[in-house]
Amino acid sequence: MSESKQTIPVNGNADAAEEQSSAAEAAPEAEAGAPEAEAAAPEAELQVDLDELGKLAAKRDEYLALAQRTQADFENYRKRVARESALAQERGVAKLAKELLPAIDNLERAIVEVALATGETDKDPLLGGVRLVLSELTAALARVGVESFSPAGEAFDPSLHEAMATVPQPPEGGAPSGEVVEVYQPGYRLGESVIRPARVVVAA
Repeated sequence: MSESKQTIPVNGNADAAEEQSSAAEAAPEAEAGAPEAEAAAPEAELQVDLDELGKLAAKRDEYLALAQRTQADFENYRKRVARESALAQERGVAKLAKELLPAIDNLERAIVEVALATGETDKDPLLGGVRLVLSELTAALARVGVESFSPAGEAFDPSLHEAMATVPQPPEGGAPSGEVVEVYQPGYRLGESVIRPARVVVAA
């Protein structure tokens, strides 16, 4: 009876020792798993940071594209406004020139008629005054880009000239057909735009 009582504690101690041994073996495994978890945490944070940077880069590209489109639209608007302003100014100058051309024509006719009637060309003070006014008017038009043209000797161009008459030419020494042989009234233009075509006589 006494021997069997002594074996119980021995078996109990063996079980306890086995449990302690298992715990001791499990402890290094748990400790080994902890560094792996700690290493995985920075990688996850790094991935989150990379995702955020990707989103920020996409936003940056979006805003840059928007800024470039806005700048292009503004540049197109600026060019259009400048072009429309130049066209409006040209239309205003052309309208004013058309209003002044009859007065210029009358001054030119007055100079010719007075010169023919009096025979004076240089000394007549009246003619000098008329010439001065005519000169000032034509100079003012020239300053804003309006200039006259007299196409004598040029080929007739319906976009620049208005034919008032045709004149037959002699077979020898005459002007070729279609050439302007006389200018009744000079034309006026503003740049490439014709304000008034020249009125001419054309060789038949």
